[in-house]
Amino acid sequence: MKSEFENIIFDFGGVIINIDYEATINAFKDLGISDFDALYSQAAQSDLFDAIETGRISPQHFINGILQLLPAGVTPNQVVHAWNAMILDIPKERIEFLQQLSQTHDIYLLSNTNSIHIDKAMREWNNKTQADINDVFKKVYLSHEMGMRKPDVEIFRHVCQEQGLDPSKTLFIDDSIQHIHGAREAGLHAHHLLSNETIQSILS
Repeated sequence: MKSEFENIIFDFGGVIINIDYEATINAFKDLGISDFDALYSQAAQSDLFDAIETGRISPQHFINGILQLLPAGVTPNQVVHAWNAMILDIPKERIEFLQQLSQTHDIYLLSNTNSIHIDKAMREWNNKTQADINDVFKKVYLSHEMGMRKPDVEIFRHVCQEQGLDPSKTLFIDDSIQHIHGAREAGLHAHHLLSNETIQSILS
């Protein structure tokens, strides 16, 4: 597959770094929000989560918003710990594969994220490799820094226009089907990464 494309844009969570939405849902249930999955999931989320992922509110504003949903006595550190519970590990061989791929393709990262999650994700990256993520990817695009998020067609158009990418020669890989639809609407080729697939298995 990779020989068909000049450029590959990767999602981060669920594609490069392993994530578990249920871990965060359960962590917040333990703190006292029984229906956290109605507020936040892989498929949909409420405005508070959209706001932090597009940089419209600060991490402190986000934490305060969550605290309002929780019983008295829950601390900000407990909120951060529960919010970060979904962020798992990055297999070292996955990073090594990306390093090899970057020698033959222009590769990019495009993630719906927030400063709390990205701080933990980058600690995990740096624990696994000495390679600077900005040396592996030609450009790292993070939703909270861009003020837009997937599946908005404009975020894909922005990346292609800024980097001078031909969408017809560009592959986007994501584990959320709604993001795949947005990428295809923007003219990119897109692969929905399933739970039994890895980037190595589909690109090797």
